[in-house]
Amino acid sequence: MQGEGQAIGGRAMESMTGRLLVATPALKDPNFDRTVVLLVAHEASGALGVVLNRATEVPVADVLGDWSDLARDPAVLFEGGPVQPDSAICLARMRHPVKPVKGFHRVSGAVGTIDLSVDPERLREAIGGIRVFAGYAGWGAGQLEREIEEESWFVLDALPGDAFVDRPDDLWPMVLRRQGGMMAAVAHFPPDVALN
Repeated sequence: MQGEGQAIGGRAMESMTGRLLVATPALKDPNFDRTVVLLVAHEASGALGVVLNRATEVPVADVLGDWSDLARDPAVLFEGGPVQPDSAICLARMRHPVKPVKGFHRVSGAVGTIDLSVDPERLREAIGGIRVFAGYAGWGAGQLEREIEEESWFVLDALPGDAFVDRPDDLWPMVLRRQGGMMAAVAHFPPDVALN
């Protein structure tokens, strides 16, 4: 899925898999207001990511009982995005990222997706924590690149713990503040001010 050097519209495209999309105040879509999205796949045909900071009140135990012991606090289901909300994507953080683990697909470093059909007991020693997302955010070929050009998203480097923070509501300002400078100032942008 890593598509370095692929062409989009005649120009080379570098894969953004593993990077964060942080919604700018200019983004008008309520599905993504003040969201932080981890891109789990990005190639010429499109992109797929999960919203990291929209926790629900549904416990993981209610949906995937066998996996609940591995879920990080808050151990609830997250709204991963508006596409296929009845499907689940599970992110996992490996304890030993260099050891190959069946059912784990690396996104970046120790973070990747995990196949929920695998027995979680077989993965207990290898996994440091999971997050389960209902639905995902998806973009067709060139769509995400256009949204970035329209200044709807900041594209930023992810830290290994971003997908597993204890206080997901604080992730949007936290990621912006750590950038410093003018980017840090955006973290204090009032939520009810419209940009023209």
